[in-house]
Amino acid sequence: MEPANVVDIPSSDDEDDTRIEKKPSIDQPLHTGVTAQVQTSVAIPQPSSSYSKMNLRSESRCFWKAGDYDVGHSYSALERGQLEHARVHPKFLHSNATSHKWAFGAIAELLDNAVDEICNGATFVKVDKICNMKDNTPALLFQDDGGGMDPESMRKCMSLGYSSKKANTTIGQYGNGFKTSTMRLGADVIVFSRASCASHVTQSIGLLSYTFLRRTGQDDVIVPMVDFELSEQRMEPIIYSSQDDWDADLQIILGWSPFASKEELMLQFEDIGPHGTKVIIFNLWLNDDGMLELEFDEDEEDIRLRDEAICGSSARTNKHSRLVRSLLSYRIRFSLREYASILYLRRFSNFRIILRGKSVQQFNIADELKFPKVVKYRPKLGITSKEVLVETTIGFMKEAPLPISGFNVYHKNRLIRPFWKVTSDGGSMGLGVIGVLEANFIEPAHDKQDFERTSLFIRLEMKLKQIITEYWTKHCHLIGYQTPGSAYRTRRECSADQPSVRVPTNPQKEFPADRHVIGSSANAQKEMHTDPPVIDLAANMRQELNNSPSGTCLTSNVQEGMPTVQPVTGLTAGSPNRMASLDNSATPLVDQICEENIQLFLRCEEHIEKESDLKQTIAELERELEETRRKCAQLSSHLESQRKQKLMKLRTNEI
Repeated sequence: MEPANVVDIPSSDDEDDTRIEKKPSIDQPLHTGVTAQVQTSVAIPQPSSSYSKMNLRSESRCFWKAGDYDVGHSYSALERGQLEHARVHPKFLHSNATSHKWAFGAIAELLDNAVDEICNGATFVKVDKICNMKDNTPALLFQDDGGGMDPESMRKCMSLGYSSKKANTTIGQYGNGFKTSTMRLGADVIVFSRASCASHVTQSIGLLSYTFLRRTGQDDVIVPMVDFELSEQRMEPIIYSSQDDWDADLQIILGWSPFASKEELMLQFEDIGPHGTKVIIFNLWLNDDGMLELEFDEDEEDIRLRDEAICGSSARTNKHSRLVRSLLSYRIRFSLREYASILYLRRFSNFRIILRGKSVQQFNIADELKFPKVVKYRPKLGITSKEVLVETTIGFMKEAPLPISGFNVYHKNRLIRPFWKVTSDGGSMGLGVIGVLEANFIEPAHDKQDFERTSLFIRLEMKLKQIITEYWTKHCHLIGYQTPGSAYRTRRECSADQPSVRVPTNPQKEFPADRHVIGSSANAQKEMHTDPPVIDLAANMRQELNNSPSGTCLTSNVQEGMPTVQPVTGLTAGSPNRMASLDNSATPLVDQICEENIQLFLRCEEHIEKESDLKQTIAELERELEETRRKCAQLSSHLESQRKQKLMKLRTNEI
């Protein structure tokens, strides 16, 4: 075989011209890189002594701009007898990671890997911020106590498209999640894994570094790895081709990772235990403003995403905006703790997600619904497929009728689509209605944030629309909405000489579909017999309308848990001007009712918070009182013992 070609890469002011030549290994094609092909020896410049120079320029540290760089001409002649094949350029790592539009979606992929290790004995996964000791920048840590990876499994993990997860219980299946998720969160990742099989213990270290590949001008993905095995109570290197190759891989890892020596690398295994895996993502991506995409300082027990809509602006500080930001559907978009709490449908019995030192409390949305109902659905999968049963739990969220609605669709216990609105926007239909279901019969997309739009998915979407329509029609009056299809009219007739004025029966014209109506109730409907529910007018119009010659009484019953308004209005029969005024002011009136409803809800929330604070104060005072009582008892006992001792001394002296 002819000697391998050496590609010279010109040095720059920030790079040394140190050359590491690696001989190709035909027997171990996975040893030197992600792609299963014979690697050509490459001159690899080492980073300079100043670690800060190693990092990408600030404009390249933004994830969505990191793939924007020129690819120089590179072509390596094929060795004799070698087949023509496609190559994987380092840019593919970045373009492949763009499938994750949302950073929390990438974090969920890494959590899935740990959850899949429950069958191998995993009891926890830790997610935390650590410090890169070389340049003091934050790094992201994922660690679990699963089965770990032996050298072969480590190479499969770093390879593109390989997956050994074929069981019905495992979430991963495409063999792409680790690469896309880590490269979406940061430019570089280093993996430590310890595996134990009988008495054979191995330790493996792998580095997937976009910074290294880009700064050294590589035209193929190279993943340096080193492996160790336990021999006579010592970890000895596992040599696949030659000691020089092993040393070269180690030098690349030390030069381009946060660890400067072999000893520092080995220290990372100390807290792993007998088996487990540790993933450290560093050189985290920045946003367009040059700030870290992940925010670690706002909450010491959470990892947050920056809300670009309100970042640096105080415009959205009104009560309505604060209320919207307090809703669960909003919080999961920016809080990893909130998102992780609903990420898995069933609570783990012996597994914890530990986020920045504190366990995540799992939350099942279906357990928190008002007026819940279970709807069964049997999708048609095909003639040869087995029949499946899908149960959808649907109900009103506690915050209803505030703007939160949609279906939370899980796949194999994992949340894929949170708060998916199947109804059209702009209407009140389904407002406040939440559904939860597990759809294992449809396949998720590669980023696990949506489903492939197959015929099964489209049929599911149509079924969910039907479910929410039927539920809304039968239950919307329970939270104060007008039953669809019924007309608006007064609740009772006034005197014969002053006939009542009926509100027009076209709710779409007088009250737009995107506004909700409060004040109708089951009691009112019962009292009216076949008459439809009534509609209330805004409280601030009471005085003006009460001054009219005669009145039409519009009232409402108070729904349980729902604050309502009870205005009394007056209109003169046959007064077209007053009727037109009502028509023109209908929309702002409903707006005012909505605002009053929200303000009442906020006041209720404030009282709940005050009650909670008072309860906490009472508990603290009770603890202090108990402590004071305990100290008093101790002092009394001490004084009593001293008194007895004095009496004994007096008696002794008398004797």
